[in-house]
Amino acid sequence: MGVCVYCMKIGTPFIQGYLDNGKLPCGDDSSIDSGLVAWKRLKVMLDEGVDAGQTFSQGIVSTYSLLYTVATQGHGACIGVDGSIYFIPLSGAVGQKISKEGVASTYSLVYTTASAYAGGVLSSNGDIHMVPYNAPVGQKISPSGVVSTYSLAYTKALAYVGGVLSPNGDIRFVPCSAPVGQKVSSTGVVSTYSLAYTAANGYYGGVLAPNGDIHFNPLTALVGQKVSSSGVVSTYSINISPSYTGVLDLDGNIHFIPHSGSLVNKISTSGIISTYSLVYTTSEAYVGGVLAPNGDIHLVPYQASVGQKISNTGVVSTYSLPYTAAAAYAGGILNENGDVHFIPRSATVGQKISTNCEVPFSLGICCSPFFNKF
Repeated sequence: MGVCVYCMKIGTPFIQGYLDNGKLPCGDDSSIDSGLVAWKRLKVMLDEGVDAGQTFSQGIVSTYSLLYTVATQGHGACIGVDGSIYFIPLSGAVGQKISKEGVASTYSLVYTTASAYAGGVLSSNGDIHMVPYNAPVGQKISPSGVVSTYSLAYTKALAYVGGVLSPNGDIRFVPCSAPVGQKVSSTGVVSTYSLAYTAANGYYGGVLAPNGDIHFNPLTALVGQKVSSSGVVSTYSINISPSYTGVLDLDGNIHFIPHSGSLVNKISTSGIISTYSLVYTTSEAYVGGVLAPNGDIHLVPYQASVGQKISNTGVVSTYSLPYTAAAAYAGGILNENGDVHFIPRSATVGQKISTNCEVPFSLGICCSPFFNKF
């Protein structure tokens, strides 16, 4: 298969169209509900990247220097429209980012507190919203880099972890211990909505499915919970294995990544739930996963002493890491050059996997709400 010309052209104009129209980045003005246009367009580009990257089955794992390191500094990250990776501050006093060229720098925050934010979401206007965990105010970064705060409709300790951009442009925070859902509309209106199931530490991160549903990843919750593209909240049965965030594979299946469990829960695009085993398991091993250009899903090492991945054919294997530590990384993200970055939580160095993909993923794919979230 040759290089996809469409993939090579979508870069910045693709993202700018996304921002101007306030729609999902699908290459036109169609909603995700109209024949799954967004996912179908994206799937073509994903397959091109995988075809080009098949030669590099593992990639090179390396570390790099950070400008700011403290315990529990960050939790998750989000790619901005400038292509930079913005680390979301958990307890950090400053923000930290990595440019698409790999240059690390810091940025000032308006509000900081212990365990403030967990995860981030790129909105339809280009703002990056930090998800309030213990913070009593919302905080966002504009496309020009201006940091500001805004009022929330609901605040509570351990309220939300992670968020997802809905097909209609709403940002939905994923309820961890909050008894209500909270969302931010594309025009900035903050409101709450009823949930079908709540529990302490119930859910942790979310995933946008190809059909437009947002799935909350069950942590202690006894059922799965999702919000349809029309806003209907419902629950479903699931084979429980505590998960810390989820990730889509190339076929649109959702993988719930276990934190301490030995089984991965997988939800097919037709809604069939199944499980499969991991090769390496230990307490608090991984937090999150990232889809690489060759179709592998890399689990993000939290306490794990080895890396672990799931191939696009379902084969699970491990590999060596140059740096491991307690509570090292939480969440990961794909850069437009094809590198997979683990996001430092308490790590003193950054860590990434250079995939050396012949046709790296575009900024358009990396900023897609299917992937650019925690």
